Amino acid sequence: MTNKLIKVSEAEAVRAVTAPTREEAEAAVRTLLRWAGDDPARDGLIETPKRVVKAFQEYFRGYQDDPEAILQKTFEETEGYDEMIVLRGIRFESHCEHHLAPIIGRAWVGYIPNGRVVGISKLARVVEVYAKRLQIQEKMTAQIANAIETALKPQGVAVVIKAEHHCMTTRGIHKPGTDMVTSRMLGIFRDRAITRQEFLSMID
Repeated sequence: MTNKLIKVSEAEAVRAVTAPTREEAEAAVRTLLRWAGDDPARDGLIETPKRVVKAFQEYFRGYQDDPEAILQKTFEETEGYDEMIVLRGIRFESHCEHHLAPIIGRAWVGYIPNGRVVGISKLARVVEVYAKRLQIQEKMTAQIANAIETALKPQGVAVVIKAEHHCMTTRGIHKPGTDMVTSRMLGIFRDRAITRQEFLSMID
């Protein structure tokens, strides 16, 4: 517990030193509006900097949460249940760290417990925490699986993410309808092909 408190306080201290004020953030939005060729003082844009900053607080609220802390409350009265648990099709919205463009997708999360299970809403919350940060899909997939493995110490963890990246569908190469699939298999899911295939058949 002490280490966690130190970790959180250090993160808060760094943010307090490095984070700009709301006024500075709004000024930056006005600069971008001018750079884009519009007048941030006109009626339609006068409130836009405030709205953008408020939206950013929502888009990136995942920096305020600790995914492993979310998974701390577990249940051991499972009558010895040790079969696969899969939460399917968890919808998320994220933003790519290269262009700040939306990433819209779904996650499939599975694990095989080792004496402890966690409430299924907590799995969805872990996906949400990592989604609400600047991301690349590969990293997000690994982060979700690693957090579950660290907190629950299960027999294995499996995560698959399918998402559409607006950085290539609405800009750049302009290929709408294209999605990206990533996976992370740990423990028994990595070591046993039959277990991995059972999980993959569930998400299909």
